[in-house]
Amino acid sequence: MKKTTLALGLCLLCLLSGIQCKKRTAELAPEVASSDEALFKLGEAEIKKDEEKARLYLRQVIDSFPKSFYAQRAKLLIADSYFKKGDEGNLILAASEYREFISLYPYSPSAPYCQYQIAMTYYKKILAPGRDQTKTEQALAEFKKVVTNYPLSDQAKDAQAKIRDCEGRLAENNASIGKHYNRVHAYKAATTRLTEILTKYPDYPKMDEIYYYLGDSYYRWGKSDQAVPFLTKLVSDYPKSNYVKDAQKTLQAIQAGGPAKKK
Repeated sequence: MKKTTLALGLCLLCLLSGIQCKKRTAELAPEVASSDEALFKLGEAEIKKDEEKARLYLRQVIDSFPKSFYAQRAKLLIADSYFKKGDEGNLILAASEYREFISLYPYSPSAPYCQYQIAMTYYKKILAPGRDQTKTEQALAEFKKVVTNYPLSDQAKDAQAKIRDCEGRLAENNASIGKHYNRVHAYKAATTRLTEILTKYPDYPKMDEIYYYLGDSYYRWGKSDQAVPFLTKLVSDYPKSNYVKDAQKTLQAIQAGGPAKKK
């Protein structure tokens, strides 16, 4: 039955691709059809030449020998074959295969790798700051699962680096939006966006810029008392920042009691 099922699947693949079935299939010897290792090696050998045909062999390993070591390897090879394609559709399929692997083999040494690869399927689709950051947030959540669920794995260190990168991207996006709100005099919205960086992304490398625009936004909003702490911290903690001179001018204006001027 296993041999017949595989042969029918291969024939169907041939018909769909418009190639004569006689050229695409070969009778599997009983010793091959009944061997998880032999089937896996067929799929592995075929994966670079004909992915669809290879996946049929590999899925046969999974279906017929679900508890086999080669079933795990087959599942990974299928997932990786989708991931290497790189386009959105194949990345979605790859994520699904990796998730299934973790569900089927939660204690496998390859489970941390699969979780990391799930995160990478989102990471590869991240857009530039100023555009929709949904994929960045999804990637960040999945990378955090690597560190939380598999803290001693080889992938945990790489995931931590990606977490910092994702958080940096999200912070950069908020900074871009916050500065835009400052320029168009939407000061309340600017302070909301910029304050979020302080609370969620404290390691953001351009924090002097955030302190300046927070102070400037509060000042021009007419809330000088809330502007002073941010501008003072900028001057004291980042004396070499390009924003220090403007911050000092604003602090002097606040001390003089003059009204804030819009840019």
